[in-house]
Amino acid sequence: MDPLVADRMAQAMREAWGNASSVHHFGQQAKAALDRARGSLATLIGAEASDIIFTAGGTESDNLAIRGAAESLEPAGRKHLITSAIEHEAVLTTMKALGKRGWRVTTLPVGATGVVSVDRLRDAMTDDTALVSVMHANNEIGTIQPIAELAAVAHEHGALFHTDAVQSAGKIAIDVCALGVDMLSVAGHKFYGPKGSGALWIKRGVRLVSTITGGRQERSRRAGTENVPALVGLGVAAEVAVRKTATDGARLSALRDRLEAGILSSITGTERNGAATPRVPNTANISIDGVEAESLLIGLDLAGIAVSSGSACSSGSLEPSHVLKAMGLPHARTLGSIRFSLGTANTDADIDRVLDALPPIVDKLRSLTTAGGRK
Repeated sequence: MDPLVADRMAQAMREAWGNASSVHHFGQQAKAALDRARGSLATLIGAEASDIIFTAGGTESDNLAIRGAAESLEPAGRKHLITSAIEHEAVLTTMKALGKRGWRVTTLPVGATGVVSVDRLRDAMTDDTALVSVMHANNEIGTIQPIAELAAVAHEHGALFHTDAVQSAGKIAIDVCALGVDMLSVAGHKFYGPKGSGALWIKRGVRLVSTITGGRQERSRRAGTENVPALVGLGVAAEVAVRKTATDGARLSALRDRLEAGILSSITGTERNGAATPRVPNTANISIDGVEAESLLIGLDLAGIAVSSGSACSSGSLEPSHVLKAMGLPHARTLGSIRFSLGTANTDADIDRVLDALPPIVDKLRSLTTAGGRK
């Protein structure tokens, strides 16, 4: 978390403790704090503040968009949903749940680049398609999807378009109008805000059925007393991201490219997964032949270096990454792939440390595999 975010959240806990729905002075203090946060987040994504609904994170935002749109359009006979095979579990699992309830779900494949084809979407569209949901940037390989073109295809058939921008908001410039989407999800912890904070931008005029019912908070779209300190933190994180996105993005891209080049040149049997561009600046996914990702993670962790083998929301799973499988990578390659996620605090010294630590770890693991008679 950004230190300024933590400081402002602590201040909000002490000073903005009223219920934002109350009309008394303390409630109006809390409401003013939420209004400022809403405005800051709107600036980050090029939106109007009045079109932003606060949530408890990206997963809830995705659920509200998908379930809310599906149920809203069901009476009109639109019970077809489209998504891609490389979406976050928050989208894929929600689509599967709706499929069990009678919606027809089409999952678009992707090729080795990890990019959704506009032509494939066009072929999948029908007159009863209610919603298309394709993520802006992938959380495992970082590829950026052609959202504006995909959204245009959806709109040609009268369908709504939602994009999960959890992995891109705060990392690259976003403008909801330029993207042409109807709904866009964000999560605060992805750009140095608090966990448990998020939002869904909803284009004016789009009707959704609320998934959390009760009071009239968030313009009757999301009931429940707002978590004022967390949402203040989300707003401050958005303000910081607006100032840093361009310069920090270029710096992280350079660090990532040096990391990738160093790994690919110093370790045999390595390949980058996914298209090199366009991609968010902080993500590198590398497959390393002859070793398993779990062993690599442990070895790097012991060296004080934290990496991942996929989505944190799927940690503990023995299955290979569904994203890499969807891209058609060989099974062995999916088992030996790790993701490096760079952040604003990373430096050239950190890249040097990884490039020094990783080759001997790989050599040791490969020697153990050879000694054990396995390949």
